[in-house]
This record gives sequence, C-alpha cells and structure tokens, in this order.
Amino acid sequence: MSTVNSVTGVDRLEELRAELDAIDVRLLDTLRDRIGVCVRIAEHKLEHGVPMMQPHRIGIVQERAAEYGAEHGLNQDFLHRLYELIITETCRVEDVVMGNTPAE
Repeated sequence: MSTVNSVTGVDRLEELRAELDAIDVRLLDTLRDRIGVCVRIAEHKLEHGVPMMQPHRIGIVQERAAEYGAEHGLNQDFLHRLYELIITETCRVEDVVMGNTPAE
C-alpha cells in the first residue's frame, strides 16, 4: 500500500469515527431525554396515586422494539437486552422520584 492510499485510508477512518462519535452523542442525548420524560411520568404517577410498576407498558415497549428490529434488520435479542437495561434504569429513576428508594 502506498503512503497516499494509507493516509487517505486513515483520513476516511477518522471521518467515519467522527460520524460515529456524533451518533453516540445523539444517542446519549436521547437517553437523557427519555429519562427526563420518565421523571415527569413518575411525578404524574405520584401526584395521581398511580403505582410505579406498569407491567403491561413494559410489554408494549418491548414489543415495539422487537417490531422495529424486524422491520429494520436489527437483532431482536440485542434490542430486547438493550431495552431491559433502559427499562431497569428508568424504573430505578421512577422509584427514586416517587420516594420508593433512596437516590444513589
């Protein structure tokens, strides 16, 4: 491989990594926004005496992710595991907001 091709390849790799880094920022911003909405949901539940845990809602969210995966060629097992993590964290946040557990 010539030096010119090597430099061009490195430049392209850096461009692609920068693109990935920008996507990661958007992903993290979206997760932050999602958690913020969950805080508002917890405040609403607390105000109106609604229990924190809503198992049917978890099923709806998981099913929607599975359908999205099927339609867009994403691994459904991966999406299920990802949403398990997201749901676990948002439930933890809702519990804290609703006073069910102490903040960490």
